Amino acid sequence: MNIPLGTDSAIGLDEVLALALRLPPIQKVRLVERVLMTLEGEFALPEPKGRMLPPQQTWRGLCAELGRAPSADEIDNTRTEVWSNFPRADLP
Repeated sequence: MNIPLGTDSAIGLDEVLALALRLPPIQKVRLVERVLMTLEGEFALPEPKGRMLPPQQTWRGLCAELGRAPSADEIDNTRTEVWSNFPRADLP
């Protein structure tokens, strides 16, 4: 694989690697950082177009339209009312 550098010269991947291996360690790190920075731009995700997903809601937020929850007293009163005639005498 040759990379065009100008009008009539090209450098191959092996030649780039040979030059990179001759660098001192800190220069190799800087080279890798620069290459990674250019790759980030090339592989960046495009901005989404169209409908966006709504933000996540908590369970409390999902149930907000139901109104307030019944109190403990209301639950106890309803339970007492429902179970007041159980078991019924007219059932076998």
